Amino acid sequence: MNIFKKIAGKALYAIAKLISIILDVLIKTIETIVTVVGGIAKGFVALIGMGGCLIVFMLAGPLGFALLLHPAVLLTILFFVIFPILGTKFVSYLKYIKYIITEYLFDRAYFLIDGISYQFRSFDGYKDKYKKMEYERKRKEQQRRQEEQQKEWEERFRQWNEYQNYQRGNSGHSNYEWYGQNTGYGNQTYVNPTAEFKSKYEKSCDLLGVGYDADKYQIKLAYRKKAKEYHPDLNKSPNATEMFQQINNAYEFLSDGNIERYKNMI
Repeated sequence: MNIFKKIAGKALYAIAKLISIILDVLIKTIETIVTVVGGIAKGFVALIGMGGCLIVFMLAGPLGFALLLHPAVLLTILFFVIFPILGTKFVSYLKYIKYIITEYLFDRAYFLIDGISYQFRSFDGYKDKYKKMEYERKRKEQQRRQEEQQKEWEERFRQWNEYQNYQRGNSGHSNYEWYGQNTGYGNQTYVNPTAEFKSKYEKSCDLLGVGYDADKYQIKLAYRKKAKEYHPDLNKSPNATEMFQQINNAYEFLSDGNIERYKNMI
């Protein structure tokens, strides 16, 4: 009986492995296509921004505009605009499906082969685990970006302070004389980051709908409300994705270190 269980377990393991490989290939293929299509689309946008396409169509005259309005051309443009968005969502969905199915099958295979108890009895348990893993991954990624931004601003203020010290030691200028100026020594040029920092901080607060004196708890609460309001899965308005990204960027900028820095400035 145990032999049959082990054989069944190995067969189930092989099936799970095959499904995993197929989905990995499919995911990688779609990701590559999305990257290529997205790159081409960005190139077209840059060309249009420089007036390149418009000049071509103007030189071509009525024929150029007729070509631009041709259904095939319009469908092609639509494809390059929509596919990167839908492709990215489809890849995320495939990763979700792959995890649920393969983890379910691998667990059952290990149970049949070695008698190891599986984690969950139904797909729902694996769905919940994947969502928690994704939430944790996104949280860590957001934290990493916050730390990078924090280091970037710390470095800019450090360089500016070093330059001020250098300038005072060499020419005797006061802080007031150099405030807000584009300055440099050696081969480097430095800009006082204070005004830019304050502007970005206040715009981030405005976006989240909090006062400039808000603490980290108020900012976090406001971020959660705004993120839920503009989450693309819940909000179907055309600008929901853009607003959601801006909200995330604002929250990432309003780190503990930047909150403290702003309070010390005012």
